[in-house]
Amino acid sequence: MTDKPLIIIGNGEIAEMAHQYFAYDSPQEVAAFAIGAEYLKEATLAGLPVVPLEEIAASHPPDRYDAFVAIGDGQLNRIRRRQFDAMKALGYRLASYVSSKAFVWRNVEIGENCFILEHNVLQPFTKVGDNVTLWSGNHIGHRTVIEDDVFIASHVVVSGFCRIGRSSFVGVNAAFAPHVAVGEDNFIGMSAVVTASTEPDGVYQGHPAERRSVSARRYCRVRD
Repeated sequence: MTDKPLIIIGNGEIAEMAHQYFAYDSPQEVAAFAIGAEYLKEATLAGLPVVPLEEIAASHPPDRYDAFVAIGDGQLNRIRRRQFDAMKALGYRLASYVSSKAFVWRNVEIGENCFILEHNVLQPFTKVGDNVTLWSGNHIGHRTVIEDDVFIASHVVVSGFCRIGRSSFVGVNAAFAPHVAVGEDNFIGMSAVVTASTEPDGVYQGHPAERRSVSARRYCRVRD
């Protein structure tokens, strides 16, 4: 399949980062940015037009353009997921970016709208779902599964045979022992050392990581 020109959904820092990576380290040309009309600050960004999201299907139709939702981990990735679903409903193919400086073994599976930056290592038989961000410098061990709507910050070590549950956030320098299963809607704090599987909707911090009394959904102000 030939890559179509790309529309980046967003106008913040991650959108500008996505523009840099797609424009200078992928075969896909970036054609425009799009954002909801109420958030539209300037008519251009990085020298490209910023289009009201409400008009995107008319101005840049899905039969001629791909899309990439460049939004962070807010509300345990729910904001990014809502835009992902909206663009899919309009008929867009959601592109993924994988850095040329990442190591991705030949049988790794990667879903749509993923953002995999430099110096990530994805070992054999790993699976990455849709709408996943792997910031720079992570190790994803063999046969690990990263479920949909996960954000993993930098320098995280995920050992082999792990599972990171849907809609979770993993902070910088966290580490996971082999065979750990992280529940859905988890917030794993910076430098946490996770040695045992976790329960859904949990905030885990420390060495070894322990569950805090507050729920992750409340901690991250999730609104479904």
